[in-house]
Amino acid sequence: MSIVCGDSHTLTHGAFGCLAMGIGTSEVEHVLATQSLKVRKLKNMRINFEGSIQEGVSSKDIILYLIRTIGTAGGTGYAVEFAGSYIRNISMEARMTICNMSIEAGAKVGLVSVDDKTIEYVKKHSNLEANLINDAIKKWKNLTTDKEAMFDKEIDIDVSKINPQVSWGTSPEMVIDFNEKIPSSSIFSAEKRKSLDLAKNYMGLSDNQELSDLDFDKVFIGSCTNSRIEDLREAAEVLKGQKVSENIQEAIVVPGSGMVKEQAEKEGIHKIFIDAGFQWRAPGCSMCLGMNPDQLSPYERCASTSNRNFEGPGRVI
Repeated sequence: MSIVCGDSHTLTHGAFGCLAMGIGTSEVEHVLATQSLKVRKLKNMRINFEGSIQEGVSSKDIILYLIRTIGTAGGTGYAVEFAGSYIRNISMEARMTICNMSIEAGAKVGLVSVDDKTIEYVKKHSNLEANLINDAIKKWKNLTTDKEAMFDKEIDIDVSKINPQVSWGTSPEMVIDFNEKIPSSSIFSAEKRKSLDLAKNYMGLSDNQELSDLDFDKVFIGSCTNSRIEDLREAAEVLKGQKVSENIQEAIVVPGSGMVKEQAEKEGIHKIFIDAGFQWRAPGCSMCLGMNPDQLSPYERCASTSNRNFEGPGRVI
């Protein structure tokens, strides 16, 4: 199945074995008029994530580590397949997070081969009649990579060595381990040093500074990267019995969909957030896109689960 949409994070659907990509406004018009789209042939890359993650590490850390490793242009011109024992063992929601941020690594497409886990998830969330589902399953099972398939590029990553990650700058590739200090610009090339210095100046940071020392104005849990039910469950588990600091002006939780919101409320998760001092909002993009009043003011700093930390009025970490 091919899916295109005027949203760069359409790649999320790659978790279901779909060839999914974001397109521009004029391309949307062309698709609506012709049901076709001219696309330059992509190169193929396979990224094999092997091993088991440490406690406290999530799929978001895995994809941030990848972007940190290959850079925001590392996947440019590629259709990327995520494979390996780690990918096979994680939930569909976790696969969605990884495919979602393929675009931050520069990839045009990011996907995972269909397996039994994919099929069971779709069956559970589908309203199709049983006979139609069964016919579709026969086709879905063919959406796998041939054993003898050749790739233009292949990367192997041991996920057991990955620590919790955090972005600190103005690009998704400016990422460090949570307990690391801001890197010194002097150890990088002159070209890289310039972009790092600009980012530090914008973010109000300095060499060798620890992020744990920073004060924050706002907290945002949401976006199409980290707003599914398992994300909210994990966040709620951390927040049980806790209160938002008096220094935080606003703390927001925005479920990724109406179904997620309904399920969270059914489980009582929303009460944990509310009791901790968070606002429990209706589904939407909220502070990630900032098309509504959920925005940062100049010089405000926000701890966010969103997928990008580009420059804007405020500072996103």
